[in-house]
Amino acid sequence: MKAGEVALSVFLALTLLAAQLPADAQQPGKIYRIGWLGISTGGYDTNPRHCPITGDPYWQAWMEGLRERGYIQGQNLVIECRWTEGREDRAPALAKELVSLKPDLFAVYGTVQVRAAKQETSTIPIVMVGVIDPVRRGLVASLAQPGGNVTGLTHTAGVEIVGKYLELLKEAVPKAVRVAILGHSGPQSEPIFRREKETAARTLGMTLQAFAVGSPEELAGAIGAMTKAGAEGVIMEPNPFWDAHRQRVVDLIAQTRLPAVYPWREFVHAGGLMSYDVDRSDVVRRLGGYVDKIFKGARPADLPIEQPTKFDLVINLKTAKALGLTIPQSLLMRADEVIE
Repeated sequence: MKAGEVALSVFLALTLLAAQLPADAQQPGKIYRIGWLGISTGGYDTNPRHCPITGDPYWQAWMEGLRERGYIQGQNLVIECRWTEGREDRAPALAKELVSLKPDLFAVYGTVQVRAAKQETSTIPIVMVGVIDPVRRGLVASLAQPGGNVTGLTHTAGVEIVGKYLELLKEAVPKAVRVAILGHSGPQSEPIFRREKETAARTLGMTLQAFAVGSPEELAGAIGAMTKAGAEGVIMEPNPFWDAHRQRVVDLIAQTRLPAVYPWREFVHAGGLMSYDVDRSDVVRRLGGYVDKIFKGARPADLPIEQPTKFDLVINLKTAKALGLTIPQSLLMRADEVIE
């Protein structure tokens, strides 16, 4: 074979090899750093500076979403975690601490935490999760064109989620008229749901009674007050604050013997009656796509914010029996999970 033919063969071989390599392969030797700011480890790790490696199903879904795109913790990815443990006043200091570590990107759960990170930096990209209606909360300009350094996924399809809770309670307990709304009185609980709740309640012939807590110490008093007020059912507004106090909330409401609809399935697994929840595993897994796009040069300002499309209805029949309730078959047939 002539020298020119050899050179041509080598060129063609190299071209073929390059074509077979993934176009989005990670930069060799590049180590990415993510700062994670969240509420609670869900009881899987009590150290506010640890990243839960095992046990937490949502953390595993988050890791899976990253692995699918070539990012592996401990290899080409370092994650620094900070947890407020349900204390919102800790968020600014923890955000400041993470900024000092100079991460390539922030992954942040919850409105208070996103706001703290946003106030601490306008240049580090922030990918959010666990936030309801980020436009009305002033975190982004719009869902289609966020602007600034924040993008990510919302936690629900909108404020109509509370109306859905009321519908489910009415179907499970048709005679329920006076309904207690358990909310959080911290800065994450701006009264953006008031009009929607009242409209849904009027449609269903219900009267709402508001009870709010600002700290774990106020839980027992607020839940006890529901019984004194004559409540016939409880709706818990979605708020990351509850994550750190799940079992205590369920146990206290169980003592009142009031049927309750919770925002997340973990409350039903802990003994609650019913939940209507976004598929949180699906949501946090999809975070990996945002991380990947930003690491490859996309600007958060230009990445549209996604809303969840998968929702799960979970019913605990053991709890229903303890409360003397018979859950309609029509409701059971729609459930994604029934605990017996």
